[in-house]
Amino acid sequence: MKTTSSRKDTLRGVLGYVGRYRSYLWASLVLCVITVASTLYVPILTGDAVDLLLGPGAVDFAALWPILAGILALVALTALAQWLMGLCNNRLTYCTVRDIRRDAFAHIQHLPLSYLDQQPTGDVVSRVIADVDQFADGLLMGFTQLFTGVLTIVGTLFFMFSVNAVIAAAVVVITPLSLVAAAFIARRTFRMFTLQTRTRGEQTALIDEMVTHQKVVRAFSMEDETQRRFDEVNERLEKCSLRAIFYSSLTNPATRFVNALVYACVGVAGALVAVTTGGITVGQLSAFLSYANQYTKPFNEISGVVTELQSALACAGRVLDLIAQPPETPDAPAELSHVDGSVAIRDVSFSYTPDRKLIQHLNLNVSPGQRIAIVGPTGCGKTTLINLLMRFYDVNEGRIELSGQCIADVTRKSLRSAYGMVLQDTWLKAGTIRDNIKMGREDATDDEVIAAAKATHAHSFIKRLPEGYDTVITEDGGSLSQGQKQLLCITRVMLCLPPMLILDEATSSIDTRTEQRIQRAFEKLMTGRTSFIVAHRLSTIENADVILVMNQGDVVEQGTHGELLTRGGFYARLYLSQSEQ
Repeated sequence: MKTTSSRKDTLRGVLGYVGRYRSYLWASLVLCVITVASTLYVPILTGDAVDLLLGPGAVDFAALWPILAGILALVALTALAQWLMGLCNNRLTYCTVRDIRRDAFAHIQHLPLSYLDQQPTGDVVSRVIADVDQFADGLLMGFTQLFTGVLTIVGTLFFMFSVNAVIAAAVVVITPLSLVAAAFIARRTFRMFTLQTRTRGEQTALIDEMVTHQKVVRAFSMEDETQRRFDEVNERLEKCSLRAIFYSSLTNPATRFVNALVYACVGVAGALVAVTTGGITVGQLSAFLSYANQYTKPFNEISGVVTELQSALACAGRVLDLIAQPPETPDAPAELSHVDGSVAIRDVSFSYTPDRKLIQHLNLNVSPGQRIAIVGPTGCGKTTLINLLMRFYDVNEGRIELSGQCIADVTRKSLRSAYGMVLQDTWLKAGTIRDNIKMGREDATDDEVIAAAKATHAHSFIKRLPEGYDTVITEDGGSLSQGQKQLLCITRVMLCLPPMLILDEATSSIDTRTEQRIQRAFEKLMTGRTSFIVAHRLSTIENADVILVMNQGDVVEQGTHGELLTRGGFYARLYLSQSEQ
């Protein structure tokens, strides 16, 4: 997933988020002006104090003490303004980052599954976590140092021109060299940092993949191959990072060289003016040298900020690119009402990619309360049909009707709430066993949770856990077996009792004895409910009202178990091949 946003688009997007907190921005700018003004006025007072040192034993203390008191007051004002400015900058930065993360995560909830299926999970996670963190660091440095640096440069120029216009003009003539050097390097560092963040996302995706599937890696002795893949990405990241840092690090010494020239010119020119024409006093020269130092210092800071901002903009570009991805088709305003369980699939065609046809002109009518079994070889389109029924994907042609309403004309939430779904791939969240079961119905009582667990025969193994229903499990079930995790997922559905069911290989990871018990529980659960059952083991769907036999995206046969065996067709061959095993 590459970043397609230009730097201008990224900057415009960032400013849009920052603009939400313009009150903090303006407060920071005002405090920045106070900080810079009070800091820059101190050298004027210092120069006045120096001019009061008339000679050995000749000091005008009467005039000196008010100046020293003024310097002390300005230092205190500067410290207070800097502290308040820091509070505003932190608030502005982390409110902006919070909004970007919130919008990114919220947008992921509305992205088409087709998009998420094509993206490495680790790369998406890297954008929302690592890239936003990097962006926050750059944004905070920008607010903290960039504004102060720019105002310091402007302020010192003003004060220097007020002291001596000739020397100040010499400073202005030399200054553009520093700006040209910084701009030249900044254009190149943005491309380098963009490549660095992209490669870091690739590395995060690889680490996430390998850690998640570590058992498979070890089972097939792929540790060395995995290490080689990681080393290759890691070395590319090292090279990208070194190039980015190398180019960005050129900015500071380049600006320091120009700044040294400025300071030297001020010292030499000021001394010549003081000696030859007397157009500047010693106190004014000391103030001028202080201004020259303060004038050049921000260039070093700004060069570092510019480098950090290139990295921050590159990271922000990746996050904003994710947020800019087109969401799924907006919901229709209508709610699905009165679900009676009837389903009509009318001339539906669908394919994941245009060049590979899958389901073509599928027609099916399901009466309320029927049990529809979907069977066929791997890749024939069984799970795809479920995805279309749940509207995880939209059909390319045709329409699907539920209880007489086209599912494209109702909200996805009302559609999916009509189904209880148990998948072959289980998912459990970090939390207690009770919390995971109550995902089926948040307002369920403890007695209802226990009753649902007993119905699915999950109660016995739950009671053997250290804390029973209060046992905390980690993400994806932790140490629970695959069968136990699947039992919990089935219990969720048993708890919510939806009007329709989808069982996609729901008992594939459960032993035969437990499967028989769960089948009896499913019999009770499916009574009076339209049910779609995807199964590989054909013995589990012999009692289905209708069996759809799919092959290469088409329904090649349709009927009851007995009817299909009598025909001696594709289903009969599948059934007999399993019976012989």
